[in-house]
Amino acid sequence: MASNGWDVARLSAALGAEVSGAALAAADAADIAEIKRLLEAHMVLFFPDQHMDADTHIAFGRNFGRLEGHPNLKDRTPADHPELFRLAASEGGIADEWHTDLTFLDEPSLMSILNMKQCPEVGGDTLWTNLIAAYEGLSAPMRELCDGLSALHDAHPHDRADRMAIHPLVRVEPGSGRKALYVNEHFTRRIVEMNGQESDHLLAYLTNWVKQPTFTVRYRWRAGTIGMWDNRFTQHYVVNDFVGERTIERVTIMGDRVEGAAPRWRPYTETARDSAMGRHDRQLRRHLAGRARAAE
Repeated sequence: MASNGWDVARLSAALGAEVSGAALAAADAADIAEIKRLLEAHMVLFFPDQHMDADTHIAFGRNFGRLEGHPNLKDRTPADHPELFRLAASEGGIADEWHTDLTFLDEPSLMSILNMKQCPEVGGDTLWTNLIAAYEGLSAPMRELCDGLSALHDAHPHDRADRMAIHPLVRVEPGSGRKALYVNEHFTRRIVEMNGQESDHLLAYLTNWVKQPTFTVRYRWRAGTIGMWDNRFTQHYVVNDFVGERTIERVTIMGDRVEGAAPRWRPYTETARDSAMGRHDRQLRRHLAGRARAAE
């Protein structure tokens, strides 16, 4: 039970809770504070029977920070609501790879708030995974290795491989010191300090590791449900197993600052021979050179 009388039902041991009795359209400052507390505790929250229109959805999202539409998929941002991102299954709007939103940006998304407008009677569920639990579940030697590495993320899935950012492989929350794995199969291309083969093997291991059922929750949608999640410490995946239309609208709270330990090794591209480098090595070298020029 929440402090304001809402009923809060946990959905799995790892993360996730469904909240009943809330009227998000009329949320006051105390309600927003309670939502933030619940989100810190559960990482992903679901509020059934909200049925928000676009203006109400946007106004609710502004309680949590600065909103932006999608940086690459402008054709899915309504002209009259530039802070909204709309996806329909008939337009290819199925995010069926594990990912954290927008990690190819230097300052990615803090939080996403999804409004389920239309969904099939069966199928189209979404799964989330707890990246803090995934990190803590690694062996001590693997945690120590990951703590000293960084990774290149790009927007290749959006046909914008030129949009890149480097983030720590393990992010650390200021204040609490909580650590989370910060790699995903959708946007993470390579580990900066390793050669291509080493990077491929470690990324394959880590991106599969986070999918374990013990780290996850699966949610079956109903139209009118609002789902919101902490992008810093979760990944999500849409199950593409349905027939019919599935339409969502999302607002995205921006301004995340990804913090973690400094890498303990130099980038692989600083010491590798040109003949030994692959495509992602050259992509990394260009990105590092661009960052160096920007810093001058």
